[in-house]
Amino acid sequence: MPTKTKKLYNKLFQEENETNKEFAKLLSKNTKTLPKIGELIEGKVISSSNSEVLVDVNGLTVGVVRGYELQDESGETKDIKPGDIISATVIDLDNEKNQVELSFRATGHKKAWGKLSEYAKDKTVVDAVVTEANKGGLMVKVGGVRGFLPVSQLSSEHYPRVEGGSKTKILERLQELIGKTLKVEILDAVEEEEKLIVSEKETVKEEQEKIVSKYKVGDIVKGKISGVVSFGAFVEFDDGLEGLIHISEIAWKRIDDPNEYLKVGDIVTAKIIDINDSKISLSMKQLDKDPWKNVEEKYKIGQKVKGKILKTNPFGAFVELDKEIHGLAHISELSKGIVRDINEVVEIGKTYDFKIVSIDAKNHRLGLSIKALYEDEKKTKKGLDTSKEKEIEKKVEKPKKEIDKKEK
Repeated sequence: MPTKTKKLYNKLFQEENETNKEFAKLLSKNTKTLPKIGELIEGKVISSSNSEVLVDVNGLTVGVVRGYELQDESGETKDIKPGDIISATVIDLDNEKNQVELSFRATGHKKAWGKLSEYAKDKTVVDAVVTEANKGGLMVKVGGVRGFLPVSQLSSEHYPRVEGGSKTKILERLQELIGKTLKVEILDAVEEEEKLIVSEKETVKEEQEKIVSKYKVGDIVKGKISGVVSFGAFVEFDDGLEGLIHISEIAWKRIDDPNEYLKVGDIVTAKIIDINDSKISLSMKQLDKDPWKNVEEKYKIGQKVKGKILKTNPFGAFVELDKEIHGLAHISELSKGIVRDINEVVEIGKTYDFKIVSIDAKNHRLGLSIKALYEDEKKTKKGLDTSKEKEIEKKVEKPKKEIDKKEK
């Protein structure tokens, strides 16, 4: 081959090689940009409507987001417009229009839960919109994610203090919060289980703890009754700080219903008896002298006393000796015979004679007996009037006979 021809051939071969290399580079570059199913891509919005969004995917193809896939828990695509750069997840490479199917829903879900995890870690206070209520708490939305706010995690401002603890009334109080926006902290965010638990109480905990730190056990506080429930009463004092007076700490005497003793709005004075984090336990009775300390100066074992029946239950009757001292007459001490129905023997509100059979001042207990009085009368053989005893025995024996007939 002539030298000139050989040089020309080599030049053409070299140019072809260079062209092939450039084409390979371009092909390699473009191949890398082609989307794959499950891949998160970025693209420019071509057009946007309520039904679909068209996206330019790296100048290679057109992507479409439509239907259910337009839903975005993160809220980032709420107000998109042509020209905006958005993120979406590839769910199909070729639909009926040769478009790439994209999803805001999958992308938003990941982003939303990622944010929630960060909020939980940093204890960030976020807004939660109340959407529903049930007896256990509130369904809320944080951004686009549904979550739950338990009743126990409500702040004192929104906690449903209902007289008698009626579940129906509690639900009614909770339903009043539907549509409201509450400040909450994320307690738990588990994407795999789609479990989101939030707390309103945690947002004020630090502030409350600062206020609580000013107080110590033994301090006396004055406040307003903010709620009365079956187990006690809540007292609000010092810039929204709240304490609980348990039913057993209202008074030295037995109390069955706090509503009979305290009302919402009452101004009371109480003693702090316990502080646990931001929870404060209060006592009204500890500001009064314990009447049981000197009970043995007023009452003696063996003494005959008059007492009013306050309440009955299957094991006995609670008896008021005076405003402060109450005793218990066990069912076995109400008659010589077997008592099958306490209400056949004694009646609530009526006064009877009793004998004191035991006194335990330390534990605030005093035992009473009607039966012991009858036994004393027989021992003295003074022929005292036993008509009351006979009347009681008739009431006791009557149901017993009826039962015996049924058994026969």
